[in-house]
Amino acid sequence: MSTTSDGNGTTARVLRLLDLLQSRPVWSGTELAERLGVTTRSVRRDVDRLRELGYPVNAAHGAGGGYQLGAGRRLPPLLLDDDEAVAIAVCLRLAAGGTVEGLGEAAVRTLAKLDQVLPARLRSQVEAIHEATVTLDGTTSPVDASTLLVLARACRETERVIFAYDGPRGAGERRVEPYRLVATGRRWYLLAYDLDRQDWRTFRLDRISAAESRGWRFRPRADAPDAAEHVRRSISRDAYDHVCRVRIHASRSVVEQQIPPSVGTVTADGRSHCIFEAGGNHLGWMAMHLAVLPWEMTVLDPPELREVMREQAARLVRAATTDPA
Repeated sequence: MSTTSDGNGTTARVLRLLDLLQSRPVWSGTELAERLGVTTRSVRRDVDRLRELGYPVNAAHGAGGGYQLGAGRRLPPLLLDDDEAVAIAVCLRLAAGGTVEGLGEAAVRTLAKLDQVLPARLRSQVEAIHEATVTLDGTTSPVDASTLLVLARACRETERVIFAYDGPRGAGERRVEPYRLVATGRRWYLLAYDLDRQDWRTFRLDRISAAESRGWRFRPRADAPDAAEHVRRSISRDAYDHVCRVRIHASRSVVEQQIPPSVGTVTADGRSHCIFEAGGNHLGWMAMHLAVLPWEMTVLDPPELREVMREQAARLVRAATTDPA
């Protein structure tokens, strides 16, 4: 909030008034005047200033009446003290890590905005709490919070990023134009245009280190793919040696309840059937995972997978019928 014509004293008092109104439901004019060290007439003028700035301050007369900060049509600026800012930053980091379902991407965007204005002394407190916190969740891959912030800001500001990447095909430095962060529930991914390979790439954030933005801006490319669809295809098919296509005797809505997007893609094939596609590096493991699905199915591709499934089925039958004696 900028300084008004009344000077810094008035601005500071209006901020203090806003803090008081946010701290409890109703204040009388006399109580506010005592807290602020001014007259009730000054309180009324400061309330009018808040209304001009977009804060919906309601006033009720009579017994039990007073000033109350109401809900408006738009969200006005939020005033936080040091402890509140630290608490929100810590909670956002936990949510960004996947501990709060459905809040991951929104938490990262909000955390990036908050981190931009957070004083260094408060940022160090957030770091200390984060480093001392352990989340017991073996199904997620931990991501460094500073990496999330660097990439989130770079996506928002359209700035090139350089980072070290330890991928399955080797480690090295990557220069990219970052577009979107995508959370699958188990992992975070970055969709970016790789400047050295001149193509779109998907990067796992837990394999990224030393990420930094040097301020080089880029113009968003017109051929940018849909982030969610591109990442889904990359992690379920493109990164593997084999891709299976299976026709499942169940509707798409039913199958999608048990198969997460990070495992494979499910497309409708009529009202009561669907096509499931997924990738894998070992046909035996693919056959085993398909075998535990609770529906009738037909393997469409590859033919080698059908042979592996026949061999596994014969082996299981022998194991179930052989007399242990």
